[in-house]
Order: sequence, then C-alpha cells, then structure tokens
Amino acid sequence: MSDNATVAGQKRAAARAAADMVEDGMRLGLGTGSTAAYLIEALGERGGELPRLRCAATSPATAEAARALGLAVHSLDELVELDLAIDGADQIDPAGWLVKGRGGALTREKIAASAARSFVVIASAEKSVEQLSPPVPVELMRFGLHSTLRALSTVAVRDAPPSPDGGVIADYLGSVSDPPALASRLSEFPGIVEHGLFAPELVSVILIAREEGVERRTGGKESPDDEGPPGG
Repeated sequence: MSDNATVAGQKRAAARAAADMVEDGMRLGLGTGSTAAYLIEALGERGGELPRLRCAATSPATAEAARALGLAVHSLDELVELDLAIDGADQIDPAGWLVKGRGGALTREKIAASAARSFVVIASAEKSVEQLSPPVPVELMRFGLHSTLRALSTVAVRDAPPSPDGGVIADYLGSVSDPPALASRLSEFPGIVEHGLFAPELVSVILIAREEGVERRTGGKESPDDEGPPGG
C-alpha cells in the first residue's frame, strides 16, 4: 500500500470513529479539509440513523459536500450552540496543542470549536509530532495589510484564495517552540483576525488513526461521554 493510500485509510478510520460519536438530534459543527471530507462521507452513510441531526459548516465547500449527502446544514447563528464539533488538524503535539487552518477556514473552525460543548479532532498518524513547527496559518485583515506584514516580518501571504469571510490567508514562519507564548502574541497583534494555534483547553478528544488502530487522547474540554441529552 502506498504512503498516500495509508494516510487516506487512516483519515477514513479516524473519521469513522468520530462519526460513531454523533447522536441523532445533535447540533454538529463540521470542519474543513480532507479529513473532514471523510467525516462527511461517514455521516452520509449513517443518514438514516440521524434524521434530526443539524450541522453547521465551517466553509462553503463543507456545506456543499454535506448537503450533497443529505445532511441538514444550518448557519451557526441558527444553532447558536453546538453539542459537538469535529475537525482535522495539521499538527498535534504531545501536550495537545494543534496547528490548524491549512484549508483557510481557521477563524470559522476556531469559532465552531469554541461554540461546541465538545470538540473532537481527527487525524492520521503523521499529524502527531514531537514539536510544532512552522508554518502556522493566520488570517489577516485586508485593511492595513502592508503595515501588518511590515511589522510581522515572520508572516508571509500565501498564494491561496481568501478565507470564507474574505480575509487574507498567510503563514507565520517563525519559531513555534513556545506555543502558549506565540498564541498570546499573535492574538494581541492588530491586523491578525485569527491564528491557527488551538490550545488544549479547546479540545475534548483527539482521535489519531495508526496502523494498529485508533488512538484516543483526552483534551482539556469536556468529553462527549460526559454530556447530557443532545439538542436544544
């Protein structure tokens, strides 16, 4: 089996494990990217079991894929709160810090994770790293963009479409040796809408698919296993 096939198989395994955590009546946040696409596929296969499932998508591409498989997609403003959000990750370190946002929807993904009672991360084995490394995606305001880039010499605009909300997608290319300090610095800098560092406190469960099976790690946010009845 090729490396690409192995990674694809692991993504599918992690996505299916997460899809099994979804219950009928939940308000579910759907992430963006290739691993989230496998999740949508798995949920589509369970469609008959989840007639009252309501989803909020973090990108137009996710919304389109979900609707194509018969899932009900609403705006997050309609649902207000999510029972569960599920998304992939670009990197996961041993402490539970994540780098996310290579697909350009990092701000919406962080909003969905924050709005969810529980946030589950799904990934293939190569996403698990000993230490985070650049690039870290960031979304920038268009207003004053050149001034922002001049002040942030370690940030470079990516040759990519804008975010779903029209922001400029760029990458922080400096050191990521101290994720909490970097997250704080990027959060406080004018011109940065959001960054792709997700703290462990945002995450309930991390599912990493490996050759021997799906590893489950617990994060700092409550687990779906501890929730009351879904919906609202």
